[in-house]
Amino acid sequence: LRTAVGRVAEGDVAARGRLEGMLSGALGKIMALAEAYPDLKASDSFRDLQGQLAAVEDELQMARRYYNGAARNLNIMVQSFPSNLVAQIFGFRLLDFFQIDDGDRTVPEVAFRGPA
Repeated sequence: LRTAVGRVAEGDVAARGRLEGMLSGALGKIMALAEAYPDLKASDSFRDLQGQLAAVEDELQMARRYYNGAARNLNIMVQSFPSNLVAQIFGFRLLDFFQIDDGDRTVPEVAFRGPA
């Protein structure tokens, strides 16, 4: 995933959204697997990791909101008179909003099996 993020074009918001959704899904699976291993779940290191991952998710969500607000403001200016005249002269264009598909927001299903 990390190399895929590096290959995404700078302005391709939709592709970045898909990759972030995949990353969130992978992190969810890691957390779900930890439920099956009580020793891992009780580990201080793993609890620290969980806290850090939650903080990163919160920061990503704030960054998405900030980007979408800035994109909304720019889109209004690009479409409103008289700023639309300046936007045409300098080649400003409408920006896409950063969206995550509903499928990327769902919590992964985990089937727990007893000891074999």
